[in-house]
Amino acid sequence: MPDRDLTTIDAVRAFNRFYTDRIGILDRAYLKANCTLAEARVIYELGARGQASAAELVRDLHLDPAYLSRILKAFRTRRLVEQTRDPADGRSQLLTLTADGATERKLLAELSRDQLATMLEDLGRSERGALVTAMATISRLLDTDRRNAAPPVLRPHRPGDLGWIVQSQAEFYTREFGWNDRFEALVSDVASKFLANFDAAKERCWIAERSGVRIGSVLVMDGGDGVAKLRLLYVDEAARGLGLGRLLVEQCIEFARRSGYRRMTLWTNDILHAARHIYIKAGFKLESEGRHTLFGPELNGQTWALDL
Repeated sequence: MPDRDLTTIDAVRAFNRFYTDRIGILDRAYLKANCTLAEARVIYELGARGQASAAELVRDLHLDPAYLSRILKAFRTRRLVEQTRDPADGRSQLLTLTADGATERKLLAELSRDQLATMLEDLGRSERGALVTAMATISRLLDTDRRNAAPPVLRPHRPGDLGWIVQSQAEFYTREFGWNDRFEALVSDVASKFLANFDAAKERCWIAERSGVRIGSVLVMDGGDGVAKLRLLYVDEAARGLGLGRLLVEQCIEFARRSGYRRMTLWTNDILHAARHIYIKAGFKLESEGRHTLFGPELNGQTWALDL
């Protein structure tokens, strides 16, 4: 049985009620036109595809076959669709929009655009951008097939990336482990020093993206005396299980070797089991450890090193 996170579930249900009310999905005449939402969607799909079988519409739109049959019967009466035999399957009929159907589709599109233009007219440019981003985020998170199919991509840092590193790590470790503001201060200090003293020949930041969304990061910084420091390894919860943490650490090690470092060190805490497992698999050895309360709870800090 799926996890019943009632707080999230109820928030999504509330949003669904709000949005369906705003766009009038429950109105008998969708967009004040002579059709329901389901009928408008069938017209849209037939126009977008050029032609389709009833079976394809049932499958892709998750419509009850009997309901679709009634819709198509009404469309034929209004001369919005026509049927032809499928040359690849004589038992199947292909559906296409007639000229009247194409006109109806254009009318529905204009009515929808007018409705949304009215809805958005009081929003500023930045607010509209935020709305589009939020809708894209909803689509990305709930479209499991597309989300899982997109491979992660690694790239160098750009303006804004270090700010994201600070925010994402501070939020995650505060939420998951109860760490305090001093952890955010530490991450901010590391990020600030990286940007202020960045040496492209000896230092590097990798940002992992999937479908244009940042899902991970890591830094290599010059520790002096031929020692590279691996800093701020992070993999977003949405990207766990992809092997991304291992990939980021491998990039750090390879870069450090190419750049002439003799050693790489890192500092972590022993409760971060997934990260420690990655370091051990990569060949790092534990050099020292000690108890501390830097971030609130008592922790066991550890220094690990790898000879390059």
